[in-house]
Amino acid sequence: MKRIVNNLIFGRDPRVSGAMALSIVLLIALGCTCNKGFDLNNTSSNSNSSSSNSVFGSDDNSSGDVPGDTLSKALAKSTTAEFAGAINTEDFSEIYNDASDDFKKTYTEQQMKDYFKDFIDKKKQIVPILTKAIATEPEFTSKPSLRTEAGNDILVLNGKYDTKPVPVTFDYEYIKHGGEWKMLVLKIYLR
Repeated sequence: MKRIVNNLIFGRDPRVSGAMALSIVLLIALGCTCNKGFDLNNTSSNSNSSSSNSVFGSDDNSSGDVPGDTLSKALAKSTTAEFAGAINTEDFSEIYNDASDDFKKTYTEQQMKDYFKDFIDKKKQIVPILTKAIATEPEFTSKPSLRTEAGNDILVLNGKYDTKPVPVTFDYEYIKHGGEWKMLVLKIYLR
């Protein structure tokens, strides 16, 4: 019994580590909606408000403004958590399905898995580092910015998580579709 509890607390079971990481991200994401209506089905057009309640974007940001620090950090943490889950389970379906249509037109789910094969092969070392990363706040190495490509706003997030023994650095890009930011570029490094 002591060994089971020890494994649960100290995260030696990668499934538990992944579940804990996902729980932390969900708590953060749900915490961002305090005192706001929370509607999992944001497709309704009968809204009394002019903005969406989505944690990851709203239609009232269509003016080309860079999202605030809270939203930018939530996007980075969510992407990192989904990536950690994909590495841990060796199943990229969730992160792939949440990606932008542009990403899906460029890569298949299998290509994505193949690209990150080295991470999967070393997941016993990598998943604990990614779990530590999503338990901390990301630090942006450059201020979140927007660039325009083919008339679409692209949100650029470059940063790192100050984890030990190595930091996790990331270069993420998102495109706004239907009022939500969707992953367009995923670059993540342990260095």
